[in-house]
Amino acid sequence: MDNIWILAQAGGNDASSGISSEPATSQGQPTTIADDPNAPPAPPRSRSPFGGSSWIFLALMFVMMYLILFRGPRKKQQQHKQMVQTLAKNDKVRTIGGIIGTVVDIKGDEVVLKVDESNNTKIRVSASAIGRNLSKDNN
Repeated sequence: MDNIWILAQAGGNDASSGISSEPATSQGQPTTIADDPNAPPAPPRSRSPFGGSSWIFLALMFVMMYLILFRGPRKKQQQHKQMVQTLAKNDKVRTIGGIIGTVVDIKGDEVVLKVDESNNTKIRVSASAIGRNLSKDNN
């Protein structure tokens, strides 16, 4: 062993005391790599995981998360709002609870549905409870 690495903290009131990671000779005296002309070159320093282009990668990940988590549901809400606004009399609709009926009347935020022809049964539901317009969807 030509070099011994000593990691120690010097004691006392010396201003230069601190943790040292310099190679030492067998006598315990610190040496530098520049003193040894036969020493192999120092290995290249590794970059920190968040240096340089890593910040760009993290920013792109946050943009993708925003698009997936916030923009998708907002787009569906806008489509649902437009579908509710375009409801008209005699449209066949299905509620989010699975009730299928025909629109009889629309009053503000309430929709009157006719669910049974023989008994003339009507129910009032909130406009936000309409899940799908079966008259306009061809699915």
